[in-house]
Amino acid sequence: MFDNLSDKLQNVFKRLHSKGKLGEKDVDEALREVRLALLEADVSFKVVKHFVARVRERAIGIEVLESLSPAQQVIKIVNEELIALLGEAGKLNLGGTSPIVLMLVGLQGSGKTTTAAKLAMQLRKQGQRPLLVAADVRRPAAIEQLITLGKQLDIPVYSESSGNPPNICANALKKAKETASGVVILDTAGRLHVDEQMMDELVRIKEKVSPVEVLLVADAMTGQDAVRVAEDFNQRVGLTGLILTKVDGDARGGAALSMRMVTGVPIKYLGVGEKVDAIEPFYPDRLASRILGMGDVLTLIEKAQANFDQKQAAALEKKIRTATFDLEDFLAQLQQVKKMGPLSQVIGMIPGMANMTKNLSAEALGDKQMKKVEAIIYSMTPHERRNPDIIDGRRRRRIANGSGTSAADVNQLLNQFRQMRKMMKAFSGGKMPRDMSSMFR
Repeated sequence: MFDNLSDKLQNVFKRLHSKGKLGEKDVDEALREVRLALLEADVSFKVVKHFVARVRERAIGIEVLESLSPAQQVIKIVNEELIALLGEAGKLNLGGTSPIVLMLVGLQGSGKTTTAAKLAMQLRKQGQRPLLVAADVRRPAAIEQLITLGKQLDIPVYSESSGNPPNICANALKKAKETASGVVILDTAGRLHVDEQMMDELVRIKEKVSPVEVLLVADAMTGQDAVRVAEDFNQRVGLTGLILTKVDGDARGGAALSMRMVTGVPIKYLGVGEKVDAIEPFYPDRLASRILGMGDVLTLIEKAQANFDQKQAAALEKKIRTATFDLEDFLAQLQQVKKMGPLSQVIGMIPGMANMTKNLSAEALGDKQMKKVEAIIYSMTPHERRNPDIIDGRRRRRIANGSGTSAADVNQLLNQFRQMRKMMKAFSGGKMPRDMSSMFR
């Protein structure tokens, strides 16, 4: 989502690096470009003005102008001010008497129902017993959608065929006490725009069940409209947190940078994809690192720990050390990487790799390419997967026919595999290959 903003900020920093010693005029020129980059990213004008003023105040001080590496000091200041702008890491309030009520609010189409299911799954991983509540009786198929998601995740859903939402939520609370559910997640009704009737209904629900969290689910792709919506909901209902959805889309990202400061409400989660596990706790320092092109190693490690089998990882390490890594191992690792999310997203978390893969096509980093690789490997015999060097021209043609690809595709995969095996061998020997981007081509 922040690709364009990230590119522009990195270009500004490159020019600062080329100047060496900085004067006040150099800082002002750089900040003018930072201001334009933020405005083009759809960040609120008020927020941009405040942010640039804060950076300038620090950047023209002694810590930068008399520093041995002034450009790095400016980058450090921008990073720190971005973190301050984004606020503290959002944590759910799960204290108090059980069952704890979490109330999700937002406009229709923001992804509220899917987010309710994602949140329930996250909480279950943390040892909670969630109960989903279908309190949206207006949108066609909203109840059915939540029930379907609940069955898919094996999470109970409370619903009523008729009745008013405040009473449905109160009855759900009674059900939660009977079934010893620790957390109740309310999926409330939305509209295409904010209206009095919707707000009144939400106020009545809040009075009836006293939620510990009122979370606005906002579509990050709606830009400044999302900021205005957040202000309206906060004034009428009283928000305790924000969940930004569709962060993996091609929005300009301004909403994420504006909402926290404009509303004073912390961002608690980011929706990073359509799958039910595609939701991340919000960490301002990690998001700031991504925006500045510094990667996000901590999130990458957490994703790997959640998706990679430890025994497989130990066996793989041994194979890499002994240079016996084969295509069956490669296939197993590819399938585990897929669980971590889109390849382009995973690569973007590795410092420096986002820049290295900028010239690669979306196809090269997409699921389609990974499926093609899987199809080719599945078309090989077990003996060929374990001994790829035996694959000659005749075998290549047979594998290509079986996988619906061409002999050139099979050849390309084998060449990439050899490069990767060589790279892994170099890593195990303590050497860093010069060009890692070739393995993605």
